[in-house]
Amino acid sequence: MKLEHVSLEQLKLSPLNVRKKGGGDVADLLPSLRSLGVLQPLLVQPNCEGFEIVAGQRRYAALTKLAEEGYAEPVPVAIMEDGDDAKAIEASLAENVARLPMDEIDQYKAFAALKAKGLDVGEIAARFGVTERLVNQRLAIAGIIEPVLNAYRRDEIDAGTLRVLTMATPRQQKAWWKLFRSDDYAPTGHALREWLFGGAQVPVGNALFDVSVYKGAIVADLFGKDSYFADADAFWPLQNAAIAARRDAYLAQGWSGVVVLDAGQHFAQWSHVKAGKKKGGKVFVAITRDGEVTFHEGFLSEKEARHAKTGAAAEPVKIARPELTKAMQNYLGLHRHAAVRTELLACPGMALRLAAAHMIAGSDLWTVSADPQRADNDAISESLALAQAQTGFAEERKRIRALLGIEDEDDGPVAARSRGYRDGLSLADTFASLMRMDDPDVLRILAYVMAETLSAHTGMVETLGALLGTDMHRWWTPDETFFGLMRDKEAINAMVREIAGEGTADAYLTSTAKVQKKIVSDCLAGIREAQAKDWLPRYMAFPAQGYTARYVGKAAEGVTDGDSGDADLDEAA
Repeated sequence: MKLEHVSLEQLKLSPLNVRKKGGGDVADLLPSLRSLGVLQPLLVQPNCEGFEIVAGQRRYAALTKLAEEGYAEPVPVAIMEDGDDAKAIEASLAENVARLPMDEIDQYKAFAALKAKGLDVGEIAARFGVTERLVNQRLAIAGIIEPVLNAYRRDEIDAGTLRVLTMATPRQQKAWWKLFRSDDYAPTGHALREWLFGGAQVPVGNALFDVSVYKGAIVADLFGKDSYFADADAFWPLQNAAIAARRDAYLAQGWSGVVVLDAGQHFAQWSHVKAGKKKGGKVFVAITRDGEVTFHEGFLSEKEARHAKTGAAAEPVKIARPELTKAMQNYLGLHRHAAVRTELLACPGMALRLAAAHMIAGSDLWTVSADPQRADNDAISESLALAQAQTGFAEERKRIRALLGIEDEDDGPVAARSRGYRDGLSLADTFASLMRMDDPDVLRILAYVMAETLSAHTGMVETLGALLGTDMHRWWTPDETFFGLMRDKEAINAMVREIAGEGTADAYLTSTAKVQKKIVSDCLAGIREAQAKDWLPRYMAFPAQGYTARYVGKAAEGVTDGDSGDADLDEAA
């Protein structure tokens, strides 16, 4: 059994559901579902269209009714596996949920107490038979100031408003609480979300920089103590540059990393673990829409902390968010492959050697194999083994294996062993055509065939690109597809730094990826002055490089630039 969240549309009742009657009256469930959501997961089993409900018909009926009112929260489910006992699982879930306090604040306190004892979110969820999502939702209440919590318990504030406030900073919560206790309008629900993240006003007190360098107007609140920057467009480059300077200072102090969150992105402190500088802790930088910056020093995600605690440092850590998406890796690999194989056409000597290497070692596209020399009976086999031609060939095989450095392996064929062969071509006719050609034409054909069978997305492309000195300027320019696939904001900001300069990169540090990609494309188009001429992203170099520690590329295979040997003859071709 495993716990997950699924959409209501993925669920339908199972014929095995034991409740045949009495499932329609759900009025008693609606209030608690509106305020707390579904606590006890529905018991389901997979089918071809989604999941069938084995237990939880009334909860499902209530959720269907709430969906008509606009309720669209994911539904927690316990997915049965082969051999699971439905009654035992349902009884266990009911028993666990029965231990759960029936109040959001009490649930938070129960979960927080266990977290303080060292249990992670998954362990807490398992103890109460609820999903990790619900535990995370309740732990988020840790950031709510006490007056707001007390008002919620007095039913002065609804659950929806409380949940939105979990994403607010203490300063924002205090400002909202002041409005709430006054006669002024205090936004709630969706309006509160807009109030928190709209960012219409930027208080002067949020500036990390010397306000004297700001050239715009400052508006004073005649009825309050705060003043505001009138020109947000002039404020943000200065604020971003100050954040970049603080980031560099943290890295210089020895912190393992500084994670700058997107503006408006909430730092979920409850899903992170405190970790000092010496234990690999990072600094997380949270920025509100109105410019407030909070530096959360010394944290690791629960997964990172668990990895460090178990002492698994020797094992490679799985990158949760790689620098490049699979689609971008595919895009880059195909463009680089196209350029390298086109340049290989002009180097028949190298193609000749590469073809021989493929015949010997094989690849995922080559189907060359040695003749198995299968004899119909033992007598024929013994006769062949004693034949002078066979022994002479075997002696030459030993010499070839010695040249290739594989003499200590078994005495089998040198050519790659393959499961298939090419149909539709006559070997005799093809050979006859090649025999009528002179060497340059044969080498030209060989170079083409080798290039056509060069496998993309491999280290061999890296090796050839380096040997050929492939310059991607000749074959590729950044296009809309490239920018559309580029998603990693840290890498995009590094590109801005390369082509537009450090000052521009710092000034736009927290700007959206779309804005920063526009800076790069404008520099390339000549709309904006570029500080780097003939710029290419590092991904298009040979060997390819990335912009972050999360980049994963292909390693070159085989020879290096200093080992090309007779392939230099191609320069005279």
